[in-house]
Amino acid sequence: MSQLTCGFIGLGLIGGSIARALKNSVPGIRIVAYDLNGQSLKLAREQHIADVAADRIDHRFSCCDYIFLCAPVQKNDANLAAVKEIMSPDCLLTDVGSVKAAIHAAVRDAGLEHCFIGGHPMAGSERTGFANSKASLLENIYYILTPTDKVSPEKLGNFRSLVAGMGAIPLVMDCRRHDYVTAAVSHLPHVIASSLVNLVHDSDSGEGLMKMVAAGGFKDITRIASSSTVMWQQICLTNTENISRLLGDYIDALTDIRETLDNKDKEGLYDFFERARMYRDSFISASSGPIKRSFSANVDIADKAGALARIATLLSERNISIKNIGITHNRETEDGVLQLEFYEEAALQEAVTLLESEGYSPHIRM
Repeated sequence: MSQLTCGFIGLGLIGGSIARALKNSVPGIRIVAYDLNGQSLKLAREQHIADVAADRIDHRFSCCDYIFLCAPVQKNDANLAAVKEIMSPDCLLTDVGSVKAAIHAAVRDAGLEHCFIGGHPMAGSERTGFANSKASLLENIYYILTPTDKVSPEKLGNFRSLVAGMGAIPLVMDCRRHDYVTAAVSHLPHVIASSLVNLVHDSDSGEGLMKMVAAGGFKDITRIASSSTVMWQQICLTNTENISRLLGDYIDALTDIRETLDNKDKEGLYDFFERARMYRDSFISASSGPIKRSFSANVDIADKAGALARIATLLSERNISIKNIGITHNRETEDGVLQLEFYEEAALQEAVTLLESEGYSPHIRM
């Protein structure tokens, strides 16, 4: 089997994470990388992720079996033109953007439909750049593939296998359907989160009381508002129609619930929250997909030295393995809240029983 070579035009968070995942999953893979950020390329070389650090898109990419377009979307036209001049006839071209119709149109205009499969790894982080990339970002996430009609089934099958080998879940769909789906589950939530943050900012008192007391719920649903401003500006400018359509539907839904609230409609309010709860819980109950059930509990602990260590010791002595542990950074009482996550439900139930017997009040998190 010949050595696989992959090229990366852009080596930021997503490109870097894919490159790392490929290094972990494909023995002997060779990676050629180009990025405007010289420090990113230097780090990629030092960490043995990039075998070739290119300062331009040139003949060094001609040996690539796959080329990943990972630069900002506004660079796609120029990068496509450059790649077209140097890529081999058998090379498969792909991208990582979260909007697909625009890149498909650009690929069609460039005459590259026969070798293009759009890609969207549905992963991200508030942190950006190659320095924050990690192979685990690809684990158990949906990696959507949007092949053109002119790509052979063989190329699609090979790329699906490559994606699956990185630990992701390949999912094939039409590019237009992709843009509508992601507008609903990814793009609109970012607009809503940012709108909510701006609402609180504009409604807050001069001394910043709302900001001071903002607790877990507000932080959980607005976390994504900390994402890249430029990236989300570009997403909104390229998937405008779908986001606007769904935003209109959301405004209608808010108007309906406001009317239910103003009318103090008990049954209507119950139905509103119950339908949302049941549908959201079904995400976790699904047998596949990136949202898995979490076996977690919150435990109120005194804010003093040794409080966390005592609980960890109790669980350790009972041979109960902890998957993850943390303390909420924003508290509404003088005590802290310890967050415990376990590998399985049996361990969670055993831990809850043990902690209750020791005088703690654990609360299972759904």
